[in-house]
Amino acid sequence: MKNPQTQLHTLEEDPDHGITLSDGTRLSARLWRPTGAADDPVPLILEFLPYRKRDGTCARDALTHPYFAASGYACARVDMRGNGDSQGLMADEYTAQELADAVEVIHWAAAQPWCNGNVGMMGISWGGFNALQVAALAPAPLKAIITLCSTVDRFADDIHYKGGCLLGENLGWGATMWSYSSRAPDPALRSDWREMWLERLENEPFLPSVWLRHQRRDTYWQHGSVCEDYSAIEAKVLAVGGWGDAYKNAVPQLVEALDGAKGIVGPWVHKYPHFAVPEPRIGFLQEALRWWDRWLKGTRTGVEDDPDYRAYLMDGVRPAAWYTARPGRWIAEARGATRHLPVQTLHLGDGGVLGTAPGTVETTVASPAHCGTASGEYCAIWLGPEMPGDQRADDALSATFTSAALDADMDLVGAPRITLSLACDKPQGQIAVRLNHIHPDGAATRITYGVLNLTHRSGSANPHPMTPGAAEEVTLDLDHIAYRVPAGHRIRVSISTAYWPLLWPAPQAAAITLKQGSINLPQRPSGVADETSFAAPQAAAPWRTEELRAENHIRRQETDMVSGLQSLVIEDDFGKRRDCDHGLITGSSARERWDIHPDDPLSARGTCDWETELERGDIHLRTRARCAMWSDATTFYLSAKIEAWENGTLVYARDETDAIPRDHL
Repeated sequence: MKNPQTQLHTLEEDPDHGITLSDGTRLSARLWRPTGAADDPVPLILEFLPYRKRDGTCARDALTHPYFAASGYACARVDMRGNGDSQGLMADEYTAQELADAVEVIHWAAAQPWCNGNVGMMGISWGGFNALQVAALAPAPLKAIITLCSTVDRFADDIHYKGGCLLGENLGWGATMWSYSSRAPDPALRSDWREMWLERLENEPFLPSVWLRHQRRDTYWQHGSVCEDYSAIEAKVLAVGGWGDAYKNAVPQLVEALDGAKGIVGPWVHKYPHFAVPEPRIGFLQEALRWWDRWLKGTRTGVEDDPDYRAYLMDGVRPAAWYTARPGRWIAEARGATRHLPVQTLHLGDGGVLGTAPGTVETTVASPAHCGTASGEYCAIWLGPEMPGDQRADDALSATFTSAALDADMDLVGAPRITLSLACDKPQGQIAVRLNHIHPDGAATRITYGVLNLTHRSGSANPHPMTPGAAEEVTLDLDHIAYRVPAGHRIRVSISTAYWPLLWPAPQAAAITLKQGSINLPQRPSGVADETSFAAPQAAAPWRTEELRAENHIRRQETDMVSGLQSLVIEDDFGKRRDCDHGLITGSSARERWDIHPDDPLSARGTCDWETELERGDIHLRTRARCAMWSDATTFYLSAKIEAWENGTLVYARDETDAIPRDHL
C-alpha cells in the first residue's frame, strides 16, 4: 500500500481526549488534528465505536485517520459509553442512549475552536450502522456520512435474522460482544481501571437473550432501521460494501432511496476497501477525501457527477473457501443502482431443468438437518477460510434445477427474485435458495443466496403458520450481486429445507413439495473493459507492533462415525502483540462448535468460547466468555459464563441461563 500523499499538515495527536457528556460520563477519544487548527478551524470526522481504540481498531485507525488529518481534518475515534477507555455502561447495540451520545459528541465537536462547525461521520459495520442512524436524527452540524458494510433494516439484514429465520450468528456475535465489552480499560489511562472493569463484568448484558426475545419485526427492530423513513436523512451519503460481506444490500437500497447518494461495491469481505481482500483494492481514502472536501469544506470535487452506482463485476471462478483476488471489471450506472436493469425469467421444470418455458413440477425436498456445511460464514471478517466452498455436497441434499450451457456470457447485476408455488407438510418450515455457477466438470460456485422462514412469507411483523399440504405462492429476493457466468457454463437454482449452521433449524423436519417456480435474473451485458476506475490505495503509516504470537485460523468439519453427529469447528487465534508506541500487550482467541444430527433438527447446539489477555507492566488480566444455545420444540435455551483473572487470581465469575419461547421460529 502506497502513501505518496503530500503532507499538507503536520499533526497533533491526543490518545485520550476527554469528552464529558451532559450526564457527567467521560468518553475517551483518540484525536488527530492539524497543527494550528485552533487558528484555522477544520471539519471533524467522527468514528464512534465499541471496539476499543487502544487495542481493538488500532491497525485500521493508524492507516486512516492520520491520512485525513494530514489533509486538513480533525479526526475523533471515540470509544462508546461502557467500552474501551470510556466511562459508563453499554446496555445493547444502537440504543437511544448510544445515538444521543453520538449526537452530543457531534455538537461538542462543532463548538470547539479548532472545528469549523462541519462534521462528517464514518464507519464500517457498527460504525456504518450508527452513522446512518445518527444521520436520520439530523443533527445540524452533520453534513455528510460514509457508511460501510451496514444495513437499512435491522431485522431483515443484520446478524440476528434473515428472511425471518434465526441466524446462528445471533449467538456467535453475541459471544463476541460478551467478550469485547467486558474488557478492562488500559491501566495506563485510568487510575480507576479496576473498578471500571469489575463494574463492566457485573453489568455487561448477554445480548443473545435480548435479541432472541424479539423474533418478529417489532418496534425493537424498527428503531434504528432507516428504511422506516429515508426522508429523515439530510446528510449526504456515500455507501460502500463488498460482495464477500454479509452487508451488501444496503448500498443499492440507499442509492435508490436517497437523492444524491452514491454507492460503491467491490469484491471485498468485511473490511475497509484500501486494505480489504479479495483484491483489487481501491484508493478508498482518496475517494473519501473527495466526499469530505465537497460536503465539509465546500470544495468542488465533482462527486455529484460520479456515477450513482459503481460495482465490481466478478468473473465466475472455481469455488474456494478463500480468495486473495477476484478477476473482473468495474461497471457504472449513471443514475440509480439496479432497479431499472432488464430481467430474464427462467422457470423450474420437470427433471430438474431450469429453462425458458413455464411449466409445473412435482418435486419434494426434505433436506437432512446438516445441509449447509458449504455455506461459509454469514459475515466473512477474520480472514480465514470463511467463504462458501464447493456447493456440490449441499446440492446433493437439495432440489436442483440446472440450465443448459449458456450460449453467451451472463452478467448478473442486482438481486435475483424467486417465486415458488409450494406445499409444506408441517405448519412451520424454512427454505434456502442458492443460485450457483456450474462449471463444465460439475464444480459449483455459489453466486448468491436467500432464505425464508415460511411463517414469515407475508411479512415478519405478524407471522402465521402454513396450512399443511396446501400450496401457496412465496417470493423472496436473493442478495444483490454482480457476477459473470461464462459462456459454456450453466447456472443452477438449489433449494433446501435446512441451511445449518447459518440458520437455526425449524423445530420439525419439514418436507416441501414444489409445484411451480421461476427466477427473475437481472442482467447487464458489461463488455470487457472497466467503465470506471479508482486510484491505487494510499494510507498513513501502519500500526507498529511486536508480534508475540502469530495469528491462525482453522475451520474443519467432523463426523462422529458412531453417533452420526455432524460438527463444524472454528478456531480463530487472533495472535498476541505489543504496541510499540505505548507498550500495551493484548491477545485473544475464539472457538466455536456447531453440532447437529442429520435426522434431528432438535439436536442443534452451538457453543462459543472467547479468551482475551491484557498486560501492562506487572498487571496481567485475562477474561474468558463462554456461551451455548440449544432448543426443543417450544423453547430456546441459553447458558453463558464469564470469568476474569487478575495476575492469575480469579476476581470475578458470573453465570447466566435463559429459556425463551419459540415464536414461529
